[in-house]
Amino acid sequence: MMVPIVQLQNLTKSYIEGKQSRAILQNVNAAFDTGEFILLLGHSGSGKSTLLNLISGIDAPDSGDILVNGVAINRLSERQRTMFRREHIGFIFQFFNLIPTLTAFENITLPMHLNGGVTAAKEKEVKNLLERVGLSQRQDAFPDRLSGGEQQRVAILRAIAHNPTLLLADEPTGNLDEDTGRTIIELLLELTRQANKTLIMATHNPEIIPLADKVYRIKHGELILTK
Repeated sequence: MMVPIVQLQNLTKSYIEGKQSRAILQNVNAAFDTGEFILLLGHSGSGKSTLLNLISGIDAPDSGDILVNGVAINRLSERQRTMFRREHIGFIFQFFNLIPTLTAFENITLPMHLNGGVTAAKEKEVKNLLERVGLSQRQDAFPDRLSGGEQQRVAILRAIAHNPTLLLADEPTGNLDEDTGRTIIELLLELTRQANKTLIMATHNPEIIPLADKVYRIKHGELILTK
C-alpha cells in the first residue's frame, strides 16, 4: 500500500496577537498522494501560507505531526529540517524571491550547488528546461532585466530543477496579470504532471479549481475537502 507523500496528523497552530491567542489551524488531518495537484483556498489570513510553511518545515506546529515521505519533519532539528527541505521540497513564492545578484541560470542551479554541486548532465538539463519555457536567450539575464512572467518561470525552474519530491506554491500568480498568470499555471502543471510530482498550491483564484485533483478550503481553523 502506497504511503501518502504528505500526512497531516492532528495539526494545530496558533499565533499570539496582542494578548490573545488566535487559532489558525485546529486538529487538521489530511493525506496527499504522489502525483496529485492539491489546491488550498481561503480568504487572506485564513492559514493557507501557514499550512505551506508547516509542510515545508519553515514553521513548527503547536501540536500534531507533519510527515513528508514518511518523515515527521516537525520532530527534526532546525538544521535537519533545512537539509531535508533542500533535498525533498521545492517552494514557489508569490514575490519570486530570486537573488538579484545571480543570473537566471545561477538562480535555477543554486539549490543544486547547496546539495553538492552541478554536474555537466544537470547543467544540460537546466539549459533544456530554459529552452522549453522560452528562456534560453535569457539565461544570463539578472532578475531586474526580466519581466514578471519571466521571473516566475525562473522561480518555477529553480523549484523543480533539483528534482524534489514535493512542490509547494504560495499564490504563484498573485503578482502577474491574468493572461500571464494563466500561462504560468499551465506551465507549472505541465512540468509537474510529466514528472509525477505532488503540487500543493495556495491561492484565492477560483479559476484554478477545475485543474486540481483535490480542493481544500481553510475556514475557522479547519481544512475542508470540497472536491
